[in-house]
Amino acid sequence: MLRKKLLKIVPVGVLILMMFTLSSFKNETPPTTFEIGKKDFLLNGKPFQIRCGELHFARVPKPYWRHRLKMMKSLGMNTVCAYLFWNFHERTPGVFKWDGEADIAQFCKIAQEEGLWVILRPGPYTCAEWEMGGLPWWLLKNDGIKLRTKDPIYIDRSNQYLKEVGKVLAPMQVTKGGPIIMVQVENEYGFYADDADYMGLMRKAILDAGFNVPLFACNPPYHLKKGFRKDLFQVVNFGSNPVEAFKALKEVQPEGPLMCGEFYSGWFDTWGTPHNYGKIDQYLQDMEYMLKTGASFSIYMAHGGTTFDFWAGADRPFKPDVSSYDYGAPVSEAGWTTEKFKATRDLISKYLMPGEAPLPVPPSANPITTLRTVKLNKFAPLFKNLPVPITTDDPKTMEYYDQSRGSILYRTTLPAGPECVFKVDEVHDFAWVFLNGKKVTVMDRRKHNYSILIPARDKASTIDILVHAMGRINFGPEVHDRKGLIGPIQFLNKNNSPISVKGWKLFNLSYGDEMLNNLSFETPNPVRLAEPGIWKGEFMIDKIGDTFLDVRKWGKGVVWVNGHCLGRYWNIGPTQTMYIPAPWLKKGANKVLVLDLVGPENPVLQGLSAPILNELNPQKDFTLSKRPDVTFSAKNLIPNAKGEFADNNAMQIVKLTTLGKGRYFCIAALSSFDGTTASIAELDLLNKEGKAISHQSWTIAYVSSEELAKENGSAENAIDGQTFNYWSTDWSVRKMSYPHYLVIDLGKEEEIDAIRFIPKSESKSLGRIKDYQIFVGNELIKSLQ
Repeated sequence: MLRKKLLKIVPVGVLILMMFTLSSFKNETPPTTFEIGKKDFLLNGKPFQIRCGELHFARVPKPYWRHRLKMMKSLGMNTVCAYLFWNFHERTPGVFKWDGEADIAQFCKIAQEEGLWVILRPGPYTCAEWEMGGLPWWLLKNDGIKLRTKDPIYIDRSNQYLKEVGKVLAPMQVTKGGPIIMVQVENEYGFYADDADYMGLMRKAILDAGFNVPLFACNPPYHLKKGFRKDLFQVVNFGSNPVEAFKALKEVQPEGPLMCGEFYSGWFDTWGTPHNYGKIDQYLQDMEYMLKTGASFSIYMAHGGTTFDFWAGADRPFKPDVSSYDYGAPVSEAGWTTEKFKATRDLISKYLMPGEAPLPVPPSANPITTLRTVKLNKFAPLFKNLPVPITTDDPKTMEYYDQSRGSILYRTTLPAGPECVFKVDEVHDFAWVFLNGKKVTVMDRRKHNYSILIPARDKASTIDILVHAMGRINFGPEVHDRKGLIGPIQFLNKNNSPISVKGWKLFNLSYGDEMLNNLSFETPNPVRLAEPGIWKGEFMIDKIGDTFLDVRKWGKGVVWVNGHCLGRYWNIGPTQTMYIPAPWLKKGANKVLVLDLVGPENPVLQGLSAPILNELNPQKDFTLSKRPDVTFSAKNLIPNAKGEFADNNAMQIVKLTTLGKGRYFCIAALSSFDGTTASIAELDLLNKEGKAISHQSWTIAYVSSEELAKENGSAENAIDGQTFNYWSTDWSVRKMSYPHYLVIDLGKEEEIDAIRFIPKSESKSLGRIKDYQIFVGNELIKSLQ
């Protein structure tokens, strides 16, 4: 009847429009809302416990995104956390990439289709064991740039980047019908500095980019006050002891829901240290506490994946990260269920929210294939495949020549003369030095051997210095990590007088497609297997599936399969395989290229059905890098401070009784509260102004005991800036008695007024140091070399 009356009084076209509008109102559902309440997160006005899993789309092949997101849902997650890596999207200044493997909008769309909300973490700094913490290398082309500060250049470029992020992702907010419910501002800024105004600028940039969902910041418990702003919601990051962590959070934010922004399921691996599996019992215990109390959390990582290509970063002072990002996560690197997956799923199933449907069944694992052993029979010597050089009298680092990664060859002519010294301030990261084509030595950033002897020459000779870069440091002030030779570059006679050397030629070896597609190959010479170069081979596949490339017979380098870069390998371990996802393979012939800088034992490859994640071979290290042989004695030393640490896991600052001055710092653990091991999560040394001294030049000079068999309890963990891992005295092989000594070589004489000490984070006193002494001086260590 209504339709007949309308036909009499309005034109047909208007009627159609009206009927469409009425229909739209009739079927329209109320818009979804997400808010932060006084006690809870509120989704459509109802309490909502966020169960989030961290999953980095850049570490998963695009064809597998849906599979991994289904795994998140079946694990018990209702939300997925997505990092953006600025350098992944703006690889060249002003040129942004949002398609293919960088299509974050598509990733968010799939997440929504799979019933997952999204928490966005866009940076500009992200960390995540990613090259330079996500910051683009080209920022370092600016002399004097101050990263993560109010430096106008840095702020301007960050604003431009975040504006582009907004163009792509602001339309996908929950306020516009999308899955994004919260956006993070910066990342763990309290680890880096204490500037609330800087955090305000980052907050404004995200708002200006069009984001109107709740914004938040994250920090560990002891850094929550640094850079704190009331206009940013705060979450706390931890790997254990949620009671104390949430107590610290309530001190700065008395009102609002509790959330762990990064709840560590395991930990990342660095080359030369044992694989981290994580402690499943502690992990489940802490998760259950949060589930019971209604606290929200994000599992870091729920699925780690793989840091393909050259994107793996490095921990500080300099511990390069492996390409596998398995992380000991519930979902393995290849997307498989694990013991931790089943335990997590079973636990969460007991604490589902009222009315929540049972967890879906996990999707099937992707097919696996294996490869027969194949011998690589073609070789392209690096020195015979050099690009057109740059000529200069003042050689600089890669960044000044628009090179982002790879290797750089410095070549010059050294006049005839007696033995001399080649010296630089630093090498980032490894430098093979050749005299007339014959290797002289290797300079190694881990060893700080930046001064070497060049043999006598009876005629003018060619000096080649092949520098290879690992990933830029991704944490702390050391992210300002240029690659190559750090000047001044000097040749010195024995009387320390300079030798004039000019006319340098620089060859940029970035291993891009142009270089790899135009290599000149030859039959390898068995006598010269140690020569740096790129090997080529071909393997056949009848059945497509994921596989794991066995690289145990190779030295150190990078692998490409069918043009896809799998990442880095290094025979010292712990990773001895490289994950190849099935979409990157094809039936029939598959091409493989292997860059090896030190040479293989045998140039063969095969594909395995399972990864090798924990096989260490320190004896294969090409510089046999180890701590120097030294003697240390505490006899007759007068401590600069002594006392007793508090029996808790809070950060503690100890002011030295007398100002310490020297190259070496020693902490002596005289006893522990539980009488077992001694451990330290992190040490910082503070100067008279209360500022932390840079770790850039630090190394461990001596440690009396450390656990390296059953877990990674190396002494270096006490100075790497990360607080989830720790130095632990040996508990599995040699259970040595107290006292235990840890001595740091600061690289130069420093004045130390106080220390910042962070104990191992445990709910109990396990391994917590009680009585201590501190020594600072220039004569604590005597070299035996």
